[in-house]
Amino acid sequence: MHQGQRLWLLAGTGEGPLLAERMLQRGWRVRVSVVTAAAAAAYRSLEASSLGQALELAVGALAGPAGITAALEQARSHGDPFAALIDATHPFARQISHDLATVCADGGVPLLRLGRALQQPGNATVVPDLAGLQGCALAGRSVLLAVGARQLAAAVTCTPGARHHARVLPAPAALQQALVAGLDPARLAALRPSRDFSIETALVRRWAIHAIVCRQSGGPIEAGWRLVSQRCGCQLVLLARPAEPHAVVPLSEPALLARLDTVLARG
Repeated sequence: MHQGQRLWLLAGTGEGPLLAERMLQRGWRVRVSVVTAAAAAAYRSLEASSLGQALELAVGALAGPAGITAALEQARSHGDPFAALIDATHPFARQISHDLATVCADGGVPLLRLGRALQQPGNATVVPDLAGLQGCALAGRSVLLAVGARQLAAAVTCTPGARHHARVLPAPAALQQALVAGLDPARLAALRPSRDFSIETALVRRWAIHAIVCRQSGGPIEAGWRLVSQRCGCQLVLLARPAEPHAVVPLSEPALLARLDTVLARG
């Protein structure tokens, strides 16, 4: 449908691979940017498929607005500009979303943001930020932190007196950040989310966890921790999802694809 048109998708391993596949199936050429080689592995089967010739994988963090601008200018100078950018990054990846919004607004490049449905709190406690954990009466309780390795130190500081445990991704940087935060290696699990969260359920039971702290990220990860808390009868505390950059309206996948049709038809 859009043969020859080029898109730039910034994503992770959640919705990214399926979104990329659907774009490729519609005839678009797609560059996918991921931060790590481990994340790129989620796209390898797509790269090896019949659609793979129209897929370009770029691995590595972008160097802020200057790096994004340089990539856009390079594409233009080579006569192969991006018709639109698609931000499918994690809802808590605030910096990259802000940078994309700024660059695209200044450069007149269409930017579409993939949104995740915001679930109702239900039995979960929602706090506005890590500081809000101080009001959750977690002292003296076994707490599992699943907030991302970068936030572990702050989470530990905001929950004094708790017996801290953590689930982090199996990456050297994540392990180092967990140890720097003061986590006991015996209370640290380095693993990728299991498909049905059976491993996480076993960890919660083994460690006799009273409360799980995770992010209100939507998607399968939040749903998984909700399931674990129900299975194990423990408290679930969610860090509230940050606001989107100004003037950026998240779209569902069907709405995003329909909007792309409109953007590219105009181009």
